Amino acid sequence: MTELIAPAKLNLCLYLGPLRSDGLHELTSIFEPLSLHDRLRVSENDQDVVICPGVSGENIATRALRLLRSEGWRHPPVKVEIEKRIPVEAGLGGGSADAAAVLRMAAGEVEDLPGLAIMLGADVPSQLDPTICLVEGVGQKLSPLPEPEQHWVVLLPHERGLSTAQVFQEADQLGCGRSQEEIDEMSRRLWAVASNGVSPLAYPGLLSNDLEPAALSLKPEIGIGRQRLQESGADFTGMTGTGPTMFGIFPDGESAQAAVEAIGEPAIACRAGVGP
Repeated sequence: MTELIAPAKLNLCLYLGPLRSDGLHELTSIFEPLSLHDRLRVSENDQDVVICPGVSGENIATRALRLLRSEGWRHPPVKVEIEKRIPVEAGLGGGSADAAAVLRMAAGEVEDLPGLAIMLGADVPSQLDPTICLVEGVGQKLSPLPEPEQHWVVLLPHERGLSTAQVFQEADQLGCGRSQEEIDEMSRRLWAVASNGVSPLAYPGLLSNDLEPAALSLKPEIGIGRQRLQESGADFTGMTGTGPTMFGIFPDGESAQAAVEAIGEPAIACRAGVGP
């Protein structure tokens, strides 16, 4: 049996660009891995199967495995059992992390794994090598960043998730997008600061999420999460991905754990910027 680790990712920021002809949006974001992770156990089986309790419908990891087979991966059939620790539909990239972990099984045996990853979703390419990076385009352009100064985050997921497609649709209706020129400028500004390896607490003015108004429009109650994190002493609060998870940034593990104790469930403290 082989064990794989699939870390959650945090969007420190997310700038929404124009809608493309293929229905996707240009974007700029900084992704960083978290110590929070799913665990995948892989064993040989008489046929390919993915087992993931708590996730309804076809799992993206199943699609990843099927895609590998379509590209000629000749490994014997496998059973992939996923232990979900990352909340589902929370904007933390849990499904994408699982899919990327499946693709990594074929490293060196199947060509162009990044190309396959982008076919599965915008978050998947960055999870092939889960490190902090500047993400541009539709998720396919990755510029690795140096490991940042230590910081921790406290995640406050919501009981019920949000559909990524619905959030983007609402963002379009609200006119949340920016011009390509604005997106390019934000990429330059983010690179200028984050490439120095500083904590994101050094550039809070750049940590915006253009999808937050859309998420709040669909689920106004998630705004309470920001208030709870602020009251717990977070130096910065934001929303990751398409939400509904709110996060607070803390300078160290002690202050993050204290915040979790103050907030109670479902708050989760994670080391940020590095994987498990």
